[in-house]
Order: sequence, then structure tokens, then C-alpha cells
Amino acid sequence: MTQSMINWKRFVDQISHYQSFVLVSHVRPDCDALGSELGMAHLLRKLGKDVRIINAHRTPPALQFIDPANTIEVLGDNDLEPEDISPDCFLILDTSAWGQLGDMADVIQRSKADRMVLDHHVGEDDLGATMYKDYQAEATGTLVVQAADAFEIPLTRQMATPLFAAIATDTGWFRFPSVNAETYRIIARLMDTGVVPAEMYADLYERDTLAKIKLRGLILSRTATELDGALMHTYVESKDFEALGAVPSDTEDSINMTLAVRGAKAAVIFIGQPRGGFKISLRSRCQMDANEIASHFGGGGHKAAAGAFQEGNLDEIRDKVLAAMIAAMEA
Repeated sequence: MTQSMINWKRFVDQISHYQSFVLVSHVRPDCDALGSELGMAHLLRKLGKDVRIINAHRTPPALQFIDPANTIEVLGDNDLEPEDISPDCFLILDTSAWGQLGDMADVIQRSKADRMVLDHHVGEDDLGATMYKDYQAEATGTLVVQAADAFEIPLTRQMATPLFAAIATDTGWFRFPSVNAETYRIIARLMDTGVVPAEMYADLYERDTLAKIKLRGLILSRTATELDGALMHTYVESKDFEALGAVPSDTEDSINMTLAVRGAKAAVIFIGQPRGGFKISLRSRCQMDANEIASHFGGGGHKAAAGAFQEGNLDEIRDKVLAAMIAAMEA
């Protein structure tokens, strides 16, 4: 078994001090964010805790299957205001950055509640929280499974389903270098509760809308190269979503498709956001550290995959990011 970097005894002891929790994750939530929140919520409720999940952004339509009971709340929806949120502790999952928390960052900063972080990303801000981080873990969902073990809480299918989705997606359906033997041992345990991988795969990857297919085609058609094909880059503007009837979450996995080109060693996609600016997603299969590049632009992640957000126009942002990537790849 892989040795965890987290002191689980300390984690258990701290959780025991609180009765009520609000779980929070990053804006533009993916399956690891949502699955970790849902899995942790089930775990805490097994311990008799009062739990709410409140995010700054809505769950993407394509991922709504992960929360069939619609338990995830959204700040500002249904008249949910900051003054309605008063837990003993905020437990932040799958991010360690203020900028990734959106409007929930203000809620947390103004609250007197304690803060904990459970995350697998390398970089971090000073969140005034007790940090429980293992950047060697392939997904935060893995850490939630380890938390259940630390509490000696048996995994249930209700808990295992979102955690399977979390781990499967953050590993690119188990094809990323972060996958190891322990990954499959954990997945086997989740399957033992009744999770069916074929059904999960269908929910994740075989429910595309026509708009998403058209968007993917547009993104791939815009792919350009640098360094004789070693660096791939593409983009999508916010107006493209409206024109095609797509949503920003429909860009999921498009960046990985560009790495299917022979000779490609790194890739980046620039995704225009509805409120302006661009989300930057980076991938690396070479010596370039995607996390280091992302950190230069206020983001973070891992060596092989990272992200950031930048205000400004596409040409300026693209030039700066590509210059940084080229310099790192030529070093």
C-alpha cells in the first residue's frame, strides 16, 4: 500500500471537534470536486455530522448524474445568501487556492468557522486552514477513501459511486501516469460495493449532446503547433458556446485529444469564460512542469496537468503562455 503524506490521526481528531460542516470545492467543478464532496458528505453523515455542500458554481449539466438527489447547493440560488451559511467548520476539497473558490471565498473569509483542506494539488494559498494534502495522490477522491478507512467506516455504494467517478476522471479513465497499483486496489473496493464501470463510463462519456460534438470539432480544427509539433495549442471563445448551444464544461477532455497527435509532448487550450477572461488548461508529457507554468499565471495543479485563469484578450494571453511553455520545453 502506498504511504500517505497525510496524518490521518490528526484529521480524525479534528473532525471529531465539530458537529456541522459546509463542504466547498472549486469553481467550474469537475468530477473529482463533486465526487469528493459527495463521498465526504456521506462519510460525515455516517459519523452523525450535519453536512451541507455549497459551491460557487452550479454542477455542469453533463455531470448532474453524480448527484441524483440534488443535494449540492449553489450560493445565490434559491435565495441562499452568505448569512445563511454558519457551520462549525468549512472543509475545502480539491483546491487550496482562494481564486478557485469564487464567491464562496468571501463567505469563508468573513466567517468565524474553522477551516480544513483536503487536496492533492501541489500549490497552495494561505487559507488560514489546517492542510491535509497528498500531492502524490491521483485524485482527491482517493483521499476521501483513505479518510473512510481512517474512521473505519465501511464503503457503501452511495459513497462509492461518486468516488469512482472522481478517481476515474482525474486519471483520464486510468490512463494518466498518476495511476499505480493502489489505484486499482481502491477501484476494486469501490466495485465491491456494486459500482459498475460500464455504467459509469456510459454516464461520463456516452451521453454527449450534439452541441458538445460540434464544439469538440471546432476546438480540434483550431489546433496549431509549435516546436515542430511537440507543443499543441487551441482555443474556444465564449461566443462559440452560444453559437453552438454548448456550455464551457463541454470542453472537458478536448485538450487530451490534441495529445493523441504523434510527436506531441505538451498541450494547452484557452477557454473563453462567460464573464470574461480565459481558463487555461495545460498538459505535459515531457520535462516541462505544467504546475510551474500555471503558477506563473496564478494557477496550479500537477506536473502533468495544471490550470489557471487570466483576464485579458486571447492573443495577449496566448502569447505569454506559449512563450513560457516553449522556454520550459527548450530548457
